[in-house]
Amino acid sequence: MGSSWLDLATQRWVRATGRRVDLSAERWLQGPVGGTDVIGSSWLSAEADRLEASVTPSGQPAGLLASMAALDGDAFTAADLAPSVRDFYEQTSRWRLDAWVAWSSWAWPFGWLLSTAFARRLEQLALPLRPLDVAHGMTSTVTPLRRDGEQVAALWLRRLRSTGVVVFSGLYSAVAPRGSQSPAIKVAFPLPNGRLVVLLTPRVGDQGSLVLSSSRGGWGGQGAYLVVDTPGGSWARRIPIHEQFHVHVDDEGVLRTDHSLALGPLPVLRLHYRLTPSQDA
Repeated sequence: MGSSWLDLATQRWVRATGRRVDLSAERWLQGPVGGTDVIGSSWLSAEADRLEASVTPSGQPAGLLASMAALDGDAFTAADLAPSVRDFYEQTSRWRLDAWVAWSSWAWPFGWLLSTAFARRLEQLALPLRPLDVAHGMTSTVTPLRRDGEQVAALWLRRLRSTGVVVFSGLYSAVAPRGSQSPAIKVAFPLPNGRLVVLLTPRVGDQGSLVLSSSRGGWGGQGAYLVVDTPGGSWARRIPIHEQFHVHVDDEGVLRTDHSLALGPLPVLRLHYRLTPSQDA
């Protein structure tokens, strides 16, 4: 199946309004490329080949990062995190996700349009629209990519438990943003002929909580970037999507995450996750 009009329009917009980039120099923009049909996890093998890595067999405990210490820098020290916060990122597959969602009233129609014309078709970035959509929680599958025995990245595939529909399919790794000595979490979401790259800056909050943010900044810093790859080169555009995650332990010892997403200054949606160790943990 060929690309939809929305896919093509988005790619042309990035090329017309973004900048041409040399991915060999701007390595932080490299990442998986999605097909023009269903994305899901179909891109994983090709990305493993690009990274000269191997796909670790499923069923083994795995985390989004092999160690949160990979993010240590001038403004962040993983040792200061609460143990369960750190364990979630290093042993993600051992945790169950229950979620709640709330959209801003102005943004819901746009969310519905994007979900109908884009996200559901591709099985990518299919943000739940109604609270009941996530009433049964999400499944969480982590598949590491390893090179010479070291984890270089990990696929995090999340599905709605009630329907099996893919919500997110992203590749997680640690990178040093352009001009910064402090590492960030990089999440690359494959899209048709390109990807969405999000750089999240870590900070230790109160009582060992973790704050990840992709707020406003200059080129190469924290934030969200649309990347389009063509036979003639690559283009990228920074887009005004800003996120914040607050991963914390509540007063009853339960691990929770508050996730907010905004378009420029306008709030779009909020997600709340309750994270509990699975029975296998």
